[in-house]
Amino acid sequence: MMRRSNLLIAVLLTLLLGACGFQLRGTYALPFDTIYINLPETNDLNIQLKRAITAGTSTRVVGTQKEAKVVLQIVNDQTAKNILSLSGAGRAQEYQLVRVLNFRVVDTKGRDWVKAGKIELHRDMTYADFQVLSKESEEAQLWRDIQNDLIQQILRRMSVAKLQADDSAY
Repeated sequence: MMRRSNLLIAVLLTLLLGACGFQLRGTYALPFDTIYINLPETNDLNIQLKRAITAGTSTRVVGTQKEAKVVLQIVNDQTAKNILSLSGAGRAQEYQLVRVLNFRVVDTKGRDWVKAGKIELHRDMTYADFQVLSKESEEAQLWRDIQNDLIQQILRRMSVAKLQADDSAY
């Protein structure tokens, strides 16, 4: 009897989870078959983007712009560590980690697939002088988290990309 009720509860939870619209992050369907990323080969963002595109899409990352149908152009990538609050002694107690990325996706003729856009991500963290090592580790983890979110947002935006109409034709 207990086993049957556990099974019933598991089935009900599964149905509820499906009904709420929950969906595992899966693959993205990018509307182009090849892409070039205009970042240096050793750049961490380039490496992670290539890995995400290769693993989660049917799009192939190519080594030159000539081979690609579209080019992912990283226009600007900035990071900042801002102080949010100070202690009575004048030491930082809270920081905000910020990453701002401007990018666009264009084809070989310079036409926009994804118009120039900006992604801005923030993470807050507390700081204590007596926890220096653990706070450094936490900060590194937050930067990795920001980069993973950034990559997912870029992939989502590229998955809905379409060739933009030329405004100069009107």
